[in-house]
Amino acid sequence: MPRRFFKRFAPDREKLRNCKPLRIFGKRLHDANLWHLNRRSVSAAFFVGLFWAFQPIPWQMVAAAATAMALRANLPLSAALVWVTNPITIPPVFYFVYLVGNYLLGSRAEHLHFELTLQALMENFGAIWEPLILGGLFCGLIAGIVGYVTIRGFWRWRVIQHLKRRRRRRFANAPMKKTPGLSAGSRH
Repeated sequence: MPRRFFKRFAPDREKLRNCKPLRIFGKRLHDANLWHLNRRSVSAAFFVGLFWAFQPIPWQMVAAAATAMALRANLPLSAALVWVTNPITIPPVFYFVYLVGNYLLGSRAEHLHFELTLQALMENFGAIWEPLILGGLFCGLIAGIVGYVTIRGFWRWRVIQHLKRRRRRRFANAPMKKTPGLSAGSRH
């Protein structure tokens, strides 16, 4: 079942409960509904996690956790999917987000000399914030919707496959019924 598949990739419940940034949610973090693995909660978690992964903000995991709690999405998957943008993928992803934002605004992307320092970010932020935020919202919505629809479809496909296998096993193991009046040697 899809439940086993997603359980392999979900972070451990205790690790998330002990995560310092998530402690702000207190006892609400212990709500059992946030830890269920079903089609609705997993697909909502993909929407939440992928949406927040594309937002150029600090503490994306906290924002994803708050949204997961509000939407009753699976909390571990929501928090884990934020790591699509990690220290290795952030530069190309956010550059792409910036380009998309410029395209949506109808402006040209400025070629800025950029270093990975807080000072360089603050100096260039005035020129890049609008396309970066708009591109982040757009890409996050698209990625979230694609993730949501894909997981719903994948889950449905897996359940259908499971039911087909079960039906085949049931018919393969069922005893053959004999029709009265007909035998292999009788002719009518």
